[in-house]
Amino acid sequence: MTRQDKRAFKYRFYPTGEQAAELSRTFGCVRLVCNRALEERTRAWYGEQRRVSYVQSSVALTQWKKAEESAFLAEVSSVPLQQVLRHLRTAFGNFVAQGSKYPRFKSWKKSCASAEYTRSAFTWREGRLTLAKMAGSLDIRWSSPLPEGSVPTTVTVSRDSAGRWFVSLLCDDRITPAPATQNAVAIDAGITSFVTLSTGEKVTDPRHERRDRARPAKAQRELSRKTKGSTNREKARKRVARVHARIADRRRDHLHKLSTRLVRENQTVVIEDLAVRNLLKNGRLARAVSEASWTELRSMLEYKCAWYGREIVVIDRAVHDRDLNAARNILAAELAVSACGDGVRPQRESSRTGQSSVKQEPQRATVGIPRL
Repeated sequence: MTRQDKRAFKYRFYPTGEQAAELSRTFGCVRLVCNRALEERTRAWYGEQRRVSYVQSSVALTQWKKAEESAFLAEVSSVPLQQVLRHLRTAFGNFVAQGSKYPRFKSWKKSCASAEYTRSAFTWREGRLTLAKMAGSLDIRWSSPLPEGSVPTTVTVSRDSAGRWFVSLLCDDRITPAPATQNAVAIDAGITSFVTLSTGEKVTDPRHERRDRARPAKAQRELSRKTKGSTNREKARKRVARVHARIADRRRDHLHKLSTRLVRENQTVVIEDLAVRNLLKNGRLARAVSEASWTELRSMLEYKCAWYGREIVVIDRAVHDRDLNAARNILAAELAVSACGDGVRPQRESSRTGQSSVKQEPQRATVGIPRL
């Protein structure tokens, strides 16, 4: 049975000079409104122990548009400005209710420039997208088709640090679950091998950053020699960004292909709950762990399993041997949980006696569990 869901489809586009100028003005206004509204909320929160509502922020935005020094805010579409206020309201709500991090100010140089348009601020007609305040449609490169008959409900335009332009279309999509299978696989993340599967397969790490390490190093040296604030320095900065963007794109492509294959071939995917932040504190392993992108792989597996009707199981961190034995132990742990309805704990050896410090499970608890 298919189910209705929201999915975002991202494409690259090439704006005209006029469109690029309009979008750049919009990005700047979005950053300004976000930072001003955040400043007001911060002053009220820490100075008066008072929360500022979205309505109050919206009223303040109207006043900013009337002020002489910020009248330019009225020259761009109002929808992206209202949307950033809504996102700020959500971020504050998460901070207060869920203990999330305090919202951060948008950097004028480092943040990815973006603006969000709702249905009232764009026109979608016969596969052509036209944004508010623009005369012509965007020149989008359709690398893959949108779902048949779908109409975008939200459009997000962005420009990355390498100067590339992207548009993300949020559409209704009917996702058909993948055919059921009896296969199950456990995944063990490693350093020498990117991941090792319980089937015995070892997936090597392409290590795109390591293979291309000379290119970003050379580009960074060229950047350091340029005069700050000069046009040549900005060109050199974009060259550095393009090198890193290429590495990131190749890594993401590898992760998408691997995660899609694992989800299609298996009904159950078992992964270990790794503390990646702790591993990054290890000076010897930090670079390798960062290159591996285990967290991104887990995120892909989670949402793709949800899309295609698969089950993903995350087990607690345990003491396992590496590579193949570790992957098999993780799968055995999941099978034990399914059979017994209880957690499985690792067998640790005592430093004094050399014997297990955890009692063995009763023999009846292992009945029906295959030996790997």
